[in-house]
Amino acid sequence: MSAGHSWATGLKPITDAEFRLFRDLIYGLAGIHLADVKKALLTGRLSRRLRELGMVSFRQYYDHVVGDKTGQEGIFLLDAITTNETHFFREPKQFEYLQQELIPEWEAQAERGQRRKHIRIWSAACSSGEEPYSLAMMLLHALPPESGWQVEILATDISTRILDRARGGVWPINRADSIPSHLLKKFMLRGTGSQQGNMKAGEEVRSVIQFSRLNLNDAHYPVTGMFDAIFCRNVLIYFDQQSRAAVIGRMMSLLGGGGHLFLGHAESLTGISHRMKSVAPAVYRMAAVQHASA
Repeated sequence: MSAGHSWATGLKPITDAEFRLFRDLIYGLAGIHLADVKKALLTGRLSRRLRELGMVSFRQYYDHVVGDKTGQEGIFLLDAITTNETHFFREPKQFEYLQQELIPEWEAQAERGQRRKHIRIWSAACSSGEEPYSLAMMLLHALPPESGWQVEILATDISTRILDRARGGVWPINRADSIPSHLLKKFMLRGTGSQQGNMKAGEEVRSVIQFSRLNLNDAHYPVTGMFDAIFCRNVLIYFDQQSRAAVIGRMMSLLGGGGHLFLGHAESLTGISHRMKSVAPAVYRMAAVQHASA
């Protein structure tokens, strides 16, 4: 089919049956539950892709996704329907908790010989990278390598497109407004020439972040070791209760005793887990003894 204008306005409206097909497909791929009221959102997000492919019906596109043996179109579908809105130091009260409560606790534990000077944090659903870079800046400033500290941040997302942006570590300079000035000066580079108007994360922060694609709905996560904290903010709102509980269960298995889970402010563990205690708004702490010693 040619890419002329004859079909550009002839896209057939999505039917209820087609919406249910996509709803079940997306749930199976990512555990994301689309309520009936999301039909307009799905239509809007996918229409452009249908036109790019020269398709006139949503059933055509559904068959295309299901028939794609590479799985790449399924990834594109998930890219299209997920929202990647974020900014540096989002939900600042949680970063204050990290700075005022957790970091001093880790320092005291290291002083007493109760822990190594090694911090591991997972930024799940890291989007375009503002969250893991915010964490890296704060931790490297408070726990500098020259004091013997090692910071390791795993940043994952289901979207390959957004991960490529995050790895690049480049943003418009106006995104700097929410970065504390001392961290901005220390860790960000101002673009010049063709990069005028942009800023780029410096090598020190880039070196402590590892980016990887990960689907939180997968039964097993390709992650080893334990984390001191997991940031999984504004993700669970897309899951139904069953998927939400499964994701939280898998994350808790990766949190050491005393480890923290940071959620979005519209999310909670109510009805999901009694093993974690609320210690601040949308911040939960794992009980001290949860894992048998090796």
